[in-house]
Amino acid sequence: MYYIVYMVRYDENMVKRIRKGLIPEDIFIHINNAFMAIDLTKDLNLFDIKQLKRSKNAARIYYRLRKGKYRALSYMVDNDIWVIALDKREDVYTKNGSTIATA
Repeated sequence: MYYIVYMVRYDENMVKRIRKGLIPEDIFIHINNAFMAIDLTKDLNLFDIKQLKRSKNAARIYYRLRKGKYRALSYMVDNDIWVIALDKREDVYTKNGSTIATA
């Protein structure tokens, strides 16, 4: 019997923001625990996770994980979960002036 093991990886800019204290540590711990539970169970229905809209040319499918006022944006590649953004709801969908579409 074989198990698929996901690895939760975080964007470098997000790690810098966590180290600087721009993202509260308790929020990061909650989000990290949620992704670890997804890693363990492979069940996206455990948490408030929603697939975001994507353009016709998009190669990746992005997901949003909601925990209170905070949102984490992620995508999956092979057996890895890449978390690319973590911020308050009003700030997370804009990055460098561009907007990420929501479903």
